Formats: sequence, C-alpha cells, structure tokens
Amino acid sequence: MSMPVSGESTDSILGQEFLTWLWYQSDTAPGAFTDNDGAPFSVSMEQRIVVQGGEGDARETASVSGSLSPLREARFGLGTGKKVSRALIRLEKDELAFQLTLKAEDFSLGSLKTPKLDKSDSDEDADALLLEKFYLMEVCVGLLDSLYARFLKLRLSPAWQTEVADMRQWLTRTE
Repeated sequence: MSMPVSGESTDSILGQEFLTWLWYQSDTAPGAFTDNDGAPFSVSMEQRIVVQGGEGDARETASVSGSLSPLREARFGLGTGKKVSRALIRLEKDELAFQLTLKAEDFSLGSLKTPKLDKSDSDEDADALLLEKFYLMEVCVGLLDSLYARFLKLRLSPAWQTEVADMRQWLTRTE
C-alpha cells in the first residue's frame, strides 16, 4: 500500500485500499464485523471484482465475474501491485441481506439491492413502502459507514503495517 501516484487522488487510493482490505477481511473472517451499535453482521465479496494498476497508457485493468474460481485471477492481480477499484459486495445483518457495487474512485454505490418489501399492505398506506425502502437504504449505508470507520482506525494506526503483512500472506495463499 503506497502513497498516491500523480493523477490519483487520496480518496481513490483510500478507496482502493479499503476495498482490497475489505476483500481480505471478508475472505478470512466474513462474520467478524459489528455495526456502530455493536451488532454483528457479515460481509462477502461476490463474483464481480475489478482490479487496476498503473496509470495513463500503462493502466491495466482486470475484471473477473462468474464463479468463485476466477477470483484467483483477481487475487493474482493484487499480488502484482494492482488494487481493487470496484467490487460487488454482500452485507447480511439479522434477516436482512443487501447487495451493492462500490467504486473505490469516489465511493459511489451502484446496483443497490435491498431486501424485498412486503407489498401486501401497500393498499393501506402507499407511503409505508417508500419509508421502508428508505429505512433499508439507511441500514445499508450505516453498515458501510461502520466498515469504513473500522478501516480508517486501523489504517491510521501502527497496526496497519502488520495488517499489510497479513494481507500479503493472504495473497500468496493458494486455494
């Protein structure tokens, strides 16, 4: 994990490091996360990950999707200095499951899927469905916030160097 190269913003570098760390954490301890209230939840990287390295004309991108086995190619890309630039992430808390794409460049969310809403009561209160959808989106963003806060706390601490060493070992592990 290095300093930003010209043309890359600190946000982009932090986003890449966050997604790379999140992949490592979700692979080694998927259920070891807690939200801001201390409630447990799990994180998994789904079968769509984009890794990127270099800049300008020398920029290389590797995009993998499909079964879990091609994720090895993305891990190999990490081993050659690339970082995760976009990932499909699944968050599960209690009975709720969320799926979203997160871009490292600007932390933008895409393709957010919340749990299905119970539409059987929609005739009684049309606003209820909208409010429930907003609530679910808020839960999802809260989980992401707690993940990023945990990452930043670690990233700004002396323990980050140990974490980087552990991540390097994870990269070289064969499946």
